[in-house]
Amino acid sequence: MTLPEWRVFADADALVVALADALCAEAAAAIAARGAFHLALAGGATPRAVYAELARRGAGDAHWQIWYGDERCLAADHADRNSAMAETTWLVASHIPPESRRPIPAERGACEAAAVYAGWLAGVPDFDAVLLGVGEDGHTASLFPGHDWGTAADSPDVLAVAGAPKPPSERVSLSAARLNRSTRVWFVIVGDNKRDALQRWKNGEALPVTAVYGTRETVAWLDAAAWPADA
Repeated sequence: MTLPEWRVFADADALVVALADALCAEAAAAIAARGAFHLALAGGATPRAVYAELARRGAGDAHWQIWYGDERCLAADHADRNSAMAETTWLVASHIPPESRRPIPAERGACEAAAVYAGWLAGVPDFDAVLLGVGEDGHTASLFPGHDWGTAADSPDVLAVAGAPKPPSERVSLSAARLNRSTRVWFVIVGDNKRDALQRWKNGEALPVTAVYGTRETVAWLDAAAWPADA
């Protein structure tokens, strides 16, 4: 198990500004080196604040390539879709072309959407950065305890998830194997309701979040409320 670097901020506002700074810096470096910045997005309240900050800065252009770590099998414009949130908060007003923004087509159902997204990812370079959340049960993306996390070397890049413990039960998720080929994996964690999961993670318990890490860097971006009291 690879433990992350823990970066603890006084509050969520400070975290959001620092993370937006880091994303913009990584984008500039990747574009200078390779002509593109491949970024996989997460859903959730804190990522929404990060996307709002990126929108405020006018971040993103034709060199940015946007992907998603997971998605709920709901209508494409449903408010609970990760892609719908990212589009309305940031992407629709950005300079990132629509063809460079690739939501998971989860409205087609988990199995078909997983197959389609795997096809889109075939031959795509490994992600430069991935944003992920962590649930109270230690899940990340839509990799849940008691389910296949796709950790084997021959795992598909994209998993169809059935019977998720949180609604909707049908979802699509990148596998741990695909996520683990990313250069940087950044977990974004806010709130005291995450303390127990973080403590279990620090203690080395086998949770989905412990199976995901970057090739160069794995960072947990935390506010002080999320940091376990005995840390």
